[in-house]
Amino acid sequence: MNDLTLGIDTSNYKTSVAVTDPEGGTVFQRSEFLKVEQGERGLRQSVAFFRHSQVLPLFIEDVFQHVDAENIRTVAVSDRPRNVEGSYMPVFLAGTNAGRILAAALGAEYQTFSHQEGHIAAALSTIPKIESPFLFFHLSGGTTECLLCRRKKRGYQVEIVGGTKDISIGQLLDRAGVKLGYSFPAGKYLDQIAGSEPVSVRPGKIKIKDGYFNLSGTETQVLRSIDENGDAVIPGLFERIGALLRDSASDLASRYIIRDVILAGGVAASNTIRLQAESWTEETTGCRIHFGSRELSGDNAVGISLLGGQCNR
Repeated sequence: MNDLTLGIDTSNYKTSVAVTDPEGGTVFQRSEFLKVEQGERGLRQSVAFFRHSQVLPLFIEDVFQHVDAENIRTVAVSDRPRNVEGSYMPVFLAGTNAGRILAAALGAEYQTFSHQEGHIAAALSTIPKIESPFLFFHLSGGTTECLLCRRKKRGYQVEIVGGTKDISIGQLLDRAGVKLGYSFPAGKYLDQIAGSEPVSVRPGKIKIKDGYFNLSGTETQVLRSIDENGDAVIPGLFERIGALLRDSASDLASRYIIRDVILAGGVAASNTIRLQAESWTEETTGCRIHFGSRELSGDNAVGISLLGGQCNR
């Protein structure tokens, strides 16, 4: 199989590599969370960079156990968080360093895209017939943003039109989970609790103004409730998060006259939120709300690889 694209993504929490073909199919994919010590709520950039540098060579070796190196035409890498001037995080240097070396050694073209564009491309690859422009909620461990997106020949033009003004939904969940004694990232453990227990305690409703909201007050309420009631607040917390996403999508779709809204990122993989979303119809929200596949909702290199391949068509 010729004209393959190798994608690399080194976010602050996960190492990912993928290979895609000219038709957009995934030939190879591997990703793994970076190790975070028990009780910690994240990683410093220097530590994350070091751990990517340890893991990435093993992932690349695995790629070439499954794919003939002669068939790789393009190496695509995430080199920054967002596609805006000044966007930078040192952790992405682990991927760009490896990508440049690989492209030179293979005689392949070298392409770079933002981590956020990779999320958009990965989600779109699993959702048919999305109209442009569209709204994209990037809901990851460190990001809660709503983006107004338009397709370009190379990647996407994006404008932030809503989201959190302080901590992200992922940070809120992780901080609650770590306080409950779970390892970081803790969202999946809280999702299991929310899906198996009834709602008995709720934090206050999260207010939205002009597409934006604050979550630090909710964090204070949740951590206080954990001190008093343990994990009883978690189902109610997920109920509030689901309502926040639904109402934000509806408000912004109306404001920008948008029909399609996509939710992606690790938070969007939540079974609990997806079950809530079954009642979010176009009639009740004024828009079509879509989720990318669970497999490609979190950080991954598939979207980056797809973008690199599209540039050569």
